[in-house]
Amino acid sequence: MGRGGKSRTQRKHFRQSRENVWKRSKIDPNSNPNDENRTQTNSNPNPWTPFATENPSFDHYYKEQHIVNEQEWEQFVTVLRTSLPASFRINSSTQFADDIRSQLENDFAHSLRDEVAEGGETEAIRPLPWYPGNFAWHSNFSRMQLRKNQTLARFHEFLKLENEIGNITRQEAVSMVPPLFLDVHSDHFVLDMCAAPGSKTFQLLETIHQSTKAGSLPDGMVIANDLDVQRCNLLIHQTKRMCTANLIVTNHEAQNFPGCRLNRNRERIEPDRHIDQLLFDRVLCDVPCSGDGTLRKAPDLWRKWNSGMGQGLHSLQVLIAMRGLSLLKIGGRMVYSTCSMNPIENEAVVAEVLRRCGGSVELVDVSSELPQLIRRPGLKSWKVYDKGTWLVSCKDVPKFRRSVILPGMFPSGGSYQDLVDSNGNADMGEDISVCPNGHSEDGLQAVENPANHQSAEEFTDFPIEHCMRIVPHDQNTGAFFIAVLQKVAPLPAIQEKSKMEIVEQYVEPVNQSPEDGQALQINSSESALEEISNAVSEENVNANEKNTEDLEVSPAEEQDSKETKEPPSIENVEKKVPAKRKLQIQGKWRGVDPVVFFKDEAIINSIRAFYGISEQFPLDGHLVTRNNDAGHVKRIYYVSKSVKDVVKLNFSVGQQLKITSVGLKMFERQSAREGSDAPCAFRISSEGLPLILPYMTKQILHASPEDFKRLLQDKDVKFADFADPELGEKAANLMPGCCVVILDRGNRSATESHKVDESTIAIGCWRGRARLTVMVTAMDCQELLQRLLIRLDPEKGSSVPVDCSS
Repeated sequence: MGRGGKSRTQRKHFRQSRENVWKRSKIDPNSNPNDENRTQTNSNPNPWTPFATENPSFDHYYKEQHIVNEQEWEQFVTVLRTSLPASFRINSSTQFADDIRSQLENDFAHSLRDEVAEGGETEAIRPLPWYPGNFAWHSNFSRMQLRKNQTLARFHEFLKLENEIGNITRQEAVSMVPPLFLDVHSDHFVLDMCAAPGSKTFQLLETIHQSTKAGSLPDGMVIANDLDVQRCNLLIHQTKRMCTANLIVTNHEAQNFPGCRLNRNRERIEPDRHIDQLLFDRVLCDVPCSGDGTLRKAPDLWRKWNSGMGQGLHSLQVLIAMRGLSLLKIGGRMVYSTCSMNPIENEAVVAEVLRRCGGSVELVDVSSELPQLIRRPGLKSWKVYDKGTWLVSCKDVPKFRRSVILPGMFPSGGSYQDLVDSNGNADMGEDISVCPNGHSEDGLQAVENPANHQSAEEFTDFPIEHCMRIVPHDQNTGAFFIAVLQKVAPLPAIQEKSKMEIVEQYVEPVNQSPEDGQALQINSSESALEEISNAVSEENVNANEKNTEDLEVSPAEEQDSKETKEPPSIENVEKKVPAKRKLQIQGKWRGVDPVVFFKDEAIINSIRAFYGISEQFPLDGHLVTRNNDAGHVKRIYYVSKSVKDVVKLNFSVGQQLKITSVGLKMFERQSAREGSDAPCAFRISSEGLPLILPYMTKQILHASPEDFKRLLQDKDVKFADFADPELGEKAANLMPGCCVVILDRGNRSATESHKVDESTIAIGCWRGRARLTVMVTAMDCQELLQRLLIRLDPEKGSSVPVDCSS
């Protein structure tokens, strides 16, 4: 509540309207009140000034790193200072992918032809030549131009609507590249380690679902992870448009992502288990970075940029990449990528990863893939800039800076300990003097090391030229870095620690604050590889895990058979585990709803009977909820077999995965007012309808294009008002509750049962006492109506304005 007795100021208290500005311009107190300039300033506040697109430190740093030739530097920075054209990708697995591509090729490409082109472009919109199937498009307009230019209004509304529906994804062109080099197949287990905001995850899901038929699911799955809870919510919102049962969204630090390794006792107890450890065929490692490759769409980075931004992220990037490799199956492929141009975040990280992995990981040459994508090889040599000094080797680093400037940042790597050993007691870098100017370009005190003048330029021995650099002026894009790694053998052993030392590393003391919302955590063995100075090999870790089994709490061993159906709770674990050795059994993550398999046979059988769902469609074991109370379940989600296996594994290892979203919303309880007369209170959600429709035999209606269009337009139609009287009669004969209306293509005989394929158009409705009500959002109705009009009358449909505000 507000303080004081006065009421809140309202619009009526102002006699004249106020200008819609953030701040009024400042007035010089010494100026003449009658000055014309002052009057003009009051009436026209200072306009917004664009961001400065220059930074001397940026120019100095990247000229010295030679990321482009000296002759093309001006062209490089000129393009960097221009706004980034908008680009988008058609969801190739959507039902209307071909329709949307045809609309772009035959409608918008011609109607926008007369628009002014910038940046040397000759076409307003065009497909990206290197993206398969013409499913990715480049527009010659920035996001600002699309919002402000009235002649682009129809195209802009088209992009907004299709993006919200999920038929297209607005995504930077270079951001589409890493998933393409990942070479994902439909049966692959894929991990996206730093997934938010979700455009690349969406692309991975598209690839997995691309070859599936109506009513079927791929054998693979995607786990999309992100550290930030808010970004996880954005990730869920983005991927929800895909309508997939093959996705799990988790919330973990990427460098400590759980391996969910099942101990040996549980393997013997549950011999029918399909997986006993979470390993992946493909890993996308798009790590956090300084982001200076996005200067064209984020010009505020110009003033913020400094060379230390990349150095501060180098260690984290190495840890994330190493963790990704430890979770990768032998023979699997990992793509490491950043939207940075800094070699400390790019080539230096890849070289350090290869150095740590020995010969167990190889850098893949993909120069023959996507030949129309212009890319440049990775740098073989680079320098480190610190406090006004260029360092070419770890030998040049002053002693007091060795905690910041790491040996792995240099082309040849090395170790500070090796320097001490090779030089006896002479410690390199102690003789430090201040540079003549006393300050660096980054504002830090500059130092000079005499050893700098003695070190020769270093080159890495690894085939870093197989990495790819994408620069803005080659194809009018942002900047990006990509490296493709393949795991050919288990990660090597450096020095094996004793078994008790390993166990002590995995178990943390019990002194965490309860505000963390979780008990203590057992880090998986492979995550410890990056946290301890002496790592152990993957084979030794597998063997040593047998000695940690006595520390794990197994629901099958601690509870009776009935209790094992429920996930272990923190309270039960605290009673059974001594306080000094308490584990992080994450059965109830703070602020996250639990994942529970739905096993209410009465409800499942009623759903199956009401909709006539065939036994070929498995429901038992594939339904999950986010509520422990089975009597108050509002939504039921469907999971694929691969996701089901991972969820079961997660239960067996104490729910190490913090799952924020899982599965496809299939059934939703209807409100009491509408569902009181219905034999089945659960309706089929629009997200899950395409998957279950081929297996339904009841509650189905077929509508002519005219009646189907009327349903979409009016959203509520009485039985007697349909143009086809037969449709009204059949609707009246249905059981009250949810039903499905399928667009009749006109070639179905009266006795022929409906045949559902990828081209079938259907919507969910509610059969009331005397009417059908569409159970689809207004935006979905608008988009579906637009698609229907285009199919029935292409000329008329393409000219209909799209309004997604309804």
